[in-house]
Amino acid sequence: MDYRSYIENGNAVLGIEFGSTRIKAVLIGEKNEPIAVGTHDWENQLENHIWTYSLDAIWKGVQDCYQNLLADVEKKYGCRITKLAALGFSAMMHGYMAFDEEGSLLVPFRTWRNTITGQASKELTELFQYHIPQRWSIAHLYQAMLNKEEHVSRIHTLLTLAGYMNWQMTGEKTIGVGEASGMFPIDEKTGDYDAKMLDRFQEKVQEMGYSWKITELLPKVASAGEIAGYLTAEGAEKLDVSGTLQPGIPVAPAEGDAGTGMTATNSVAVRTGNVSAGTSVFGMIVLEKDLKSVHDEIDMVTTPTGHPVAMAHCNNCTSDLNAWVGIFKEFAEAAGAKMDMDELYGTLYRKAMEGDADCGGLLAYNYFSGEHITGFEEGRPLFVRTPDSHFTLANFMRTHLYASLGVLKSGLDILLKEEDVHIDMIYGHGGLFKTAGVGQNILAAALDTPVAVMETAGEGGAWGMALLASYMIHKKENQTLEEYLAEEVFTGARKNVVQPEREAVMGFEKFMERYREGLAIEQAAVSHLK
Repeated sequence: MDYRSYIENGNAVLGIEFGSTRIKAVLIGEKNEPIAVGTHDWENQLENHIWTYSLDAIWKGVQDCYQNLLADVEKKYGCRITKLAALGFSAMMHGYMAFDEEGSLLVPFRTWRNTITGQASKELTELFQYHIPQRWSIAHLYQAMLNKEEHVSRIHTLLTLAGYMNWQMTGEKTIGVGEASGMFPIDEKTGDYDAKMLDRFQEKVQEMGYSWKITELLPKVASAGEIAGYLTAEGAEKLDVSGTLQPGIPVAPAEGDAGTGMTATNSVAVRTGNVSAGTSVFGMIVLEKDLKSVHDEIDMVTTPTGHPVAMAHCNNCTSDLNAWVGIFKEFAEAAGAKMDMDELYGTLYRKAMEGDADCGGLLAYNYFSGEHITGFEEGRPLFVRTPDSHFTLANFMRTHLYASLGVLKSGLDILLKEEDVHIDMIYGHGGLFKTAGVGQNILAAALDTPVAVMETAGEGGAWGMALLASYMIHKKENQTLEEYLAEEVFTGARKNVVQPEREAVMGFEKFMERYREGLAIEQAAVSHLK
């Protein structure tokens, strides 16, 4: 295809996602295939016991990401982007960005990683009879109210990071329904915030003496396929510091990384699910019927079109695993061996598959931060063994791979074993699945479910956001998102499917017995290692 003309004519579509450690932009072509990429690495900061990213970091990051995309386009096709057919932004879900009437940020952005809203989460869950996770925007708001924080009386607008970008780019305070479901509960019938719960919350607002209305603070909700605004001249200047991007581009409803992950793995249909495994890990299953009970460990969110999804979200996944790989890298370098990181990861991950199915009695906890599902507000990474454990490199690496999914399995087992939720297929994406035949097999053993990894899985949420923007402008009349993905994106897509192996499933269950018993060790570490 003549990509140069396609780009110069303004036909390409762009998706940008703010991940926990990387901002990524993916430009797609006529068949929704990625044709150019830009990235920017960043890290959150712990300031006054709050995990945050500054506004300066947000803008420098997205501007650098976009300039790197332009450089990739220039290198590959010898042209520049001046127009786009559509655009969309997504970001790590939830969190708290509160603004005053003038549009000034009142307190530093509080990200999903903060576990400081336990009282609010508990009280709102009781008030709504609906589980409200600690990281949800409404939990952060209510906790600030309980804490009598000075800024609360001056709040005029409440947003997530994705919603903030939509506002800055279009002037519209609008987000996608999937992202909105991480701010406040959604009524499946209306596709909007639950009216009865809004009323209950407003009663609390009045009781506590605040004059604002929650309905005026929250952004508008839009479903996939709707237009959430158009790129303004000011937005274009903020995004493209070179000044060549033209305004007027239709912008898709801002989504969270959960919605873009579902889209990028073609798992928005009933009885499908996906697991995104990187710095954090979450598993999502699109439900065919309501759950029987409210579970503190399970979040209820939606697909980008508003269908109910059960979600187990875990704050920790590969950080501890990555740290151990870093130790092996230091050893290799000290021994005079040179290995690039992909080779090192591949070697160690493949070695893990030679280990005992139950990890030989070894145990690890990957808790850099707290884990709500297992009841921890803080974490301490730990590795534990008994004198008679089978302590080998293979078992050591297998243990850390199992541990990276231990909390996730604890949460999803509630759905699979207690709620009798059925899944036809789980789609895996993220760094854990990069080495073929390792993370995929480990997840299949953890969930006792077939796991597929698509050829496109590495493109991630930025590609998923680009697909949502493409659906917005290219969908046929009455074509659902599920149909669009099946017919226009994933037709003939190659995927590798593994079935759970019985020995590995039983081994993971045995590991989890040890994992649950050992949680007291993790609690002792939190209590005594300050």
